[in-house]
Amino acid sequence: MTVDGNYPDFFGPQVPLTAGEGQMATLALASAAYRDSPMEDIKKADNEWHQSTVNTGRPWAKIFRPNLGEAFSQAVVNRMLGVGRKPVIQSFGTEPQVIVEHCLAANRIRSERDKKLTAIMLLCGVLFLPGLLVWLAVFQIRATMAKQDNKRVSGMATVLLVAVGALAVLFLLKMPFTGIGAWYARAAIVAPVVGWFLAKRICESTAQDLRARWDSLLSGSSIGAKVPEAVPTHPDQTAAEQLRQSLARLSAEQQSNSVFYAGHKGILGMGTRWGAWHLAEELTPADPTQAIHEFRSWTVARAIHDELKLLPRQSLKTGGFPAPSVRDWVATPIPAGAGGVSRPEGPDVEAYQVKPKALENICNHQQFDSGDRHYLGVQWTLWGGQLIITMMTTVTVLKETLRVEVTGHALGPVNGLFLGKPAAPSKQVAKTVRFWETRTVKLPLVTADEVVRLAARAAIGWYPPVLNWLGGSLGLPEPFGLRHAWADQPWGNRFMSDDVLRAATPVLRRVHHATMQVLKDHRVNTEKFDSRSSALSGAVQDASPRKADTYDA
Repeated sequence: MTVDGNYPDFFGPQVPLTAGEGQMATLALASAAYRDSPMEDIKKADNEWHQSTVNTGRPWAKIFRPNLGEAFSQAVVNRMLGVGRKPVIQSFGTEPQVIVEHCLAANRIRSERDKKLTAIMLLCGVLFLPGLLVWLAVFQIRATMAKQDNKRVSGMATVLLVAVGALAVLFLLKMPFTGIGAWYARAAIVAPVVGWFLAKRICESTAQDLRARWDSLLSGSSIGAKVPEAVPTHPDQTAAEQLRQSLARLSAEQQSNSVFYAGHKGILGMGTRWGAWHLAEELTPADPTQAIHEFRSWTVARAIHDELKLLPRQSLKTGGFPAPSVRDWVATPIPAGAGGVSRPEGPDVEAYQVKPKALENICNHQQFDSGDRHYLGVQWTLWGGQLIITMMTTVTVLKETLRVEVTGHALGPVNGLFLGKPAAPSKQVAKTVRFWETRTVKLPLVTADEVVRLAARAAIGWYPPVLNWLGGSLGLPEPFGLRHAWADQPWGNRFMSDDVLRAATPVLRRVHHATMQVLKDHRVNTEKFDSRSSALSGAVQDASPRKADTYDA
């Protein structure tokens, strides 16, 4: 079944596998939707090639500022499912649909909380607007003072709240006027406080739910995202049907065989090129009296494809390679600073897939000058999706010279920011008697300022543009892909580095073996190729990572 006759249909929300079965990176990124840390923390996860943009909104409206989970989930949903969105980069080693569904689920949980908070704001706030505005102004001034670098000013923030509370009590007891106005004034002071206590209970319940999901994902649970709005129950639910189709398109784009080479950033989604080995020699007949039996680049590429499929097989039963993904890719060059990509279109493309005949034509003919290039890739997803190893092979024939090039690409683990589990708020204070010792004091999960912030955001949350203008939002790095945007280099982990380097030698030798077999079958003199292959086979044993895409002179 397909959506709109083009894209494969994956009905309903998908439940990820456990982290032990290859979903660690997926669950780590999905957990960001439930986090309650400051939005600015996302900058800690940026790498040298991809940086997020944090819009802090109006300086005087800090009370409306979102936290990391709110900003992340809204930004990801808008970018991945928004109307007229730009193409996204494949997230190898993860399931983008699962991450987006957790963002949708987090938004739904917060939306249900905001509906309750809005009702409280109407009953205890809008009906007693003068008192609400006074209390909001106090909390806004307090939040601004608490953020100051001057410790004396920040320390006065709590004193201000206590002083205003004392004045409110005095105002209640010594009302300067009588009648209906006096009773309304008393209600205007008390009602927002009562609403705050009710809102606090709702906020604490929601915070516990969000944190439980956050912890469950990072513990390797197969918790599924509940997205009922993506499952239409009858034909009239057009919004649900559109959301379901958007998720299906996202999954189809994830399976695309089109990638983008962004200069020194390497292949987007696969990482930078850390090594390259070239086998290039002249094609001469093995028997001078007989011409070479004609063949094309695609003939060599098919032989290499079949050989790479056999990588998991070995005579010694001592482990070895897990089954890799071996497939043909079309690489499109883009500038390193490009702000977006454009996927191939036309009769040769269906459901984001370049058709096999077009792949063959690119492999045989587009070997020089501008245009897309053909690559044959073998890829391993290891360490629960934390390490992506890709070895790319390209075959060209120019003026009787056959060139077989093997390049290594590696994408490291997601940043450690996404791997941190929720911790109960606490602080260290000095003991009363033994003042040289400290003790840990538990802090409330939801503070007074947080309740006010959530209630204030709920009141205008029905119109996101105003909320984003006031409180700010998160801008995702472009060209955007959920996996490569926050990936670190694998070279900081000794075992990951070993896995990357160890894969190069067997792959290179299998590529050369398949190439030699094709040459022999087509009556080509392989003497020079054998010599060059032996030299490369020795050199690759001492493989070391380098920035092969920078072309440093």
